[in-house]
Amino acid sequence: MNADNPPRARSTRSEAEELLGSAEWDLSPSRHLRHKETLMQQIDRDHTLSARTPPARRRRRLPRPVVVLPAVSMALAGALVITFSGGHGSAPAAGSTTPPARVTSASVTLDRIAAAAMETGATPVDDGQFVYVESLLRENTGDFDGPVRLGAPHKQEVWTAQSQGSVTRTGWIRETGKDAIMPGEQLPIESSHPVRAGIDHPTYTWLASLPTDPGALLKLLYAQTRVEKGDSRDQAVFGTVGDLLRSTIMPPETASALYKAVEGIPGVTQLPDAVDAAGRHGIGITREDAGSATRDVWIFDKHTLAYLGSRSYITKDKAEGGTTDTLYGIDAVVERAVVDRPGEEPARTSG
Repeated sequence: MNADNPPRARSTRSEAEELLGSAEWDLSPSRHLRHKETLMQQIDRDHTLSARTPPARRRRRLPRPVVVLPAVSMALAGALVITFSGGHGSAPAAGSTTPPARVTSASVTLDRIAAAAMETGATPVDDGQFVYVESLLRENTGDFDGPVRLGAPHKQEVWTAQSQGSVTRTGWIRETGKDAIMPGEQLPIESSHPVRAGIDHPTYTWLASLPTDPGALLKLLYAQTRVEKGDSRDQAVFGTVGDLLRSTIMPPETASALYKAVEGIPGVTQLPDAVDAAGRHGIGITREDAGSATRDVWIFDKHTLAYLGSRSYITKDKAEGGTTDTLYGIDAVVERAVVDRPGEEPARTSG
């Protein structure tokens, strides 16, 4: 347990471990980048519902893969839960909020991003290879009953398998640095049931098979995206696209169609400026979901329009007169590559 995250009372930790041990989620491997939030979601929801003064709030759309972690990590997982005060009208902790930025229609910018994606080369990925994504993360490390507190930036590496057949182990994950769970350990990402390449396990080959007509692609996404309780279907699809942008390598034609398809999701707007976990400024594409009281932001380079990272907020109830959002997660994609085996890192170029 790190110094910034003191142990909680034994009764709270036992409750967390019991829930983690008994819960089974039908989760998709495309959501592995939020695995720790997935582990704590059920606990957080139950705790919030027991207080029941504000409505139950949820994080960004849940990842669907079950990430198998060693038992010793269960006590640590409790420190990652996002909680809310049971008192009506209570303010978030000082320093944890930011005023919402001005938003405008995103259609023109999404068209520009789509055009830029068509000009970007992508290395095809064979079925026996792995997509490697290195990210910089800051996640909530607040106590079970405490306010959101962003932890230190730490490195995350994910190796996603590209097999088209039914598999339960869809990849591997490793985190290093302060506030990482099991730092330095390479852990399997496993599904509770076998999955084939598809929206639950998005391989390069599957992405290349998707329709490049934006309307047809959006229809497919709405048909195949599963909606978690409390989410709208619009937000669920927006979350699915965000996961694809964050965790895959895709053909330029698919990427371009995906950005144009997003224009058809109601409520998608643009921010003039947003900052990723690496401190890079970019254009924000965002959507707020009233049902889950969350807002996600995708960040794109202002010049190249390349995807940089994302930010996630809890939005305060408008009934409480709130005008601020609470930032609970931020990331930055540092590198993507194709490798031949899990644990392999791409060759680094000096300078």
